[in-house]
Amino acid sequence: MTQPAVTFQSVTKRFGQTAAVDAVSFDIAPATLVTLLGPSGCGKTTTLRLIAGLEHATVGRILIDGQDVTHLSAADRDVSMVFQSYALFPHMTVMENTCYGLRASGLNKADAEARAAEKLRLVGLTGYERRLPSELSGGQQQRVAVARAIVLEPKVLLFDEPLSNLDAKLRRRVRDEIRALQQDLRLTVAYVTHDQEEALAVSDRIIVMSHARIAQDGTPRELYEAPASRFVADFIGNANLVPVALRHADATTGEATLGPLTLRLPHRGVAPGAALLAIRPHALRFGAEGIPARIAHAAYLGSHMEYGVMLEGHDVELFAVAPDIAQPLAAGQAVRVSFDPAGLAVVSG
Repeated sequence: MTQPAVTFQSVTKRFGQTAAVDAVSFDIAPATLVTLLGPSGCGKTTTLRLIAGLEHATVGRILIDGQDVTHLSAADRDVSMVFQSYALFPHMTVMENTCYGLRASGLNKADAEARAAEKLRLVGLTGYERRLPSELSGGQQQRVAVARAIVLEPKVLLFDEPLSNLDAKLRRRVRDEIRALQQDLRLTVAYVTHDQEEALAVSDRIIVMSHARIAQDGTPRELYEAPASRFVADFIGNANLVPVALRHADATTGEATLGPLTLRLPHRGVAPGAALLAIRPHALRFGAEGIPARIAHAAYLGSHMEYGVMLEGHDVELFAVAPDIAQPLAAGQAVRVSFDPAGLAVVSG
């Protein structure tokens, strides 16, 4: 069995009486990208800083490549971190920024520049070596920060909200570049973000955190299609949460009653009785059959329509996404709504 690149064993980090990370355990396999995802204050950045050695555990053990590093300094952990602000030296050129860690470790200038040039080539910055950070775009500065981190050939590469300073279009491009680089170089990456779409796009695994603990740990598909809790269903994928009555049909399947509809789907251990049905926005279907409803509002977004939908007999507005922009529904229009079972999941109320 392959040894994990990073292991947390019941790690707790307290600041005074407050637990920023509370009894957290997980492994990160070599050559994988694992994202720590959650809202502000959930403990994800503190967890990343614990891996880096910028914070030290109050309780528990941290291992990197099998070595106990719990009490080691950041300099002794063989990890590199790409910060949210990039932290480039403004008076240094791209080459000088990329070489900085190598030169600080005592490598001679010629060898440092040769290794840096190779990493700059990998991130697509050949020809930019003599430019200053102020002469680069935000995306180019981000790539310099990545080159500076990977030139040290660390066992683990850490990203702290790396795309938060970029505009939406550039965020998509740079996240794809980071993912491609991670896969091409088989880097072990721990990646922090609060953006669930970003996490779904780049990750092999996602660790969702809430109130300093792990709410769920799984692949992007597992978290999206089988959320373990109301929090995860709501945080990942903007699920609509509707109260339903659940009955167990057998050991694996349940029947959820929603208005005149009886929906058969995996109950995943949720107890019979009052439960919540997580409905993904793309799972709503408008047609001749289903629950009577009304379009509360409609918005044209170019590639699709977004609707607010009020179900008859339910005091809740559902968020729906539909691809048909040629014949959009109008605000106030009466409709009938059914659901694609692939976009449904039962969670505890």
